[in-house]
Amino acid sequence: MTLKMIVASAIMACTVVVHATSWTGYTYSSVSTTAAVKGMYRISERVAAETNGDVDIKIHLGKTLQIKSSDITQAVGDGIVDFAADFFFSGNVPIARVLNLPMLINNDQEWQKAYAAMQPMLEDAFARQDVVLLGGYRYPQQVFFTTFPVNQLSDIKGHKIRVTSPEQGHFVEAFGGLPITLSGSEVPTALERGVIDGVLTASAGGAKKWHEFLPNNYRFAVNYGNSMIIANIDSFEDLDKKDQATLRAIVSEEGENISAEFIEDEKAQMAFQQSKGMTIAMPAESDAKKANDLLRPYWFEWAKDNGPEYEEALALVLKAIGK
Repeated sequence: MTLKMIVASAIMACTVVVHATSWTGYTYSSVSTTAAVKGMYRISERVAAETNGDVDIKIHLGKTLQIKSSDITQAVGDGIVDFAADFFFSGNVPIARVLNLPMLINNDQEWQKAYAAMQPMLEDAFARQDVVLLGGYRYPQQVFFTTFPVNQLSDIKGHKIRVTSPEQGHFVEAFGGLPITLSGSEVPTALERGVIDGVLTASAGGAKKWHEFLPNNYRFAVNYGNSMIIANIDSFEDLDKKDQATLRAIVSEEGENISAEFIEDEKAQMAFQQSKGMTIAMPAESDAKKANDLLRPYWFEWAKDNGPEYEEALALVLKAIGK
């Protein structure tokens, strides 16, 4: 073998062929026009561009893969998908429900402070599921949409209201309502058949799809709903450090963009829904005090029932928001 051939063989042996990392992404939402899904697509596009094609994430809409909404975090941890937005994470990471306690967080500034205080605990909790918490976004505050007129919270007494968490359910019960848990896909049929009389959601959330069944909107804010943007821990650690940092930065930026877009969409959807005949009622002055008086003790009972880690999390949030 000639020297030239030897050198060529050595070069070939040492050459590493770099292939793009292809990830499967998933979101619980099946509607491509929502701020949440648009944001997920932006993340995918930006990651591909800013890693020079090294990381390619293909986003799949809700119901296009055989993954239940309540199982998304588990599916990410198991490596069925590499990347996801999960609104229904609380079954797998229940401590995150501290942020969704009714009447605890009342505005965007409080949310930012509360999330920052909770972030280390949240990251640890997701890590136990073999998941990296990269960021997230929040929906506008959850309010009442009903088939019957509501002008004060006492008007929900005896009515069946669809909720998305036990904590929302406690709020409904506190005012004499009957909480019902259903998946989003079941809501329209349940409204048509009278299985439920209303829902807790946002104008830019569920009401965007269900407004034709819900002629009344009572704008009393119960709590925030939020989604976590997550990745499989092994898939994430397989990326080089630069690509990891790029992904984190993009998710952080786009999470805030999604939240801001939801606020704008909330205003637009309220105006649209009102133009279609929806009656929108502002909160009665006395309802805020009643709700705070009823719900504040529940925060501490809830944390105590769930254990010391939850009490610690609640204390962190209360300190952060000055309550």
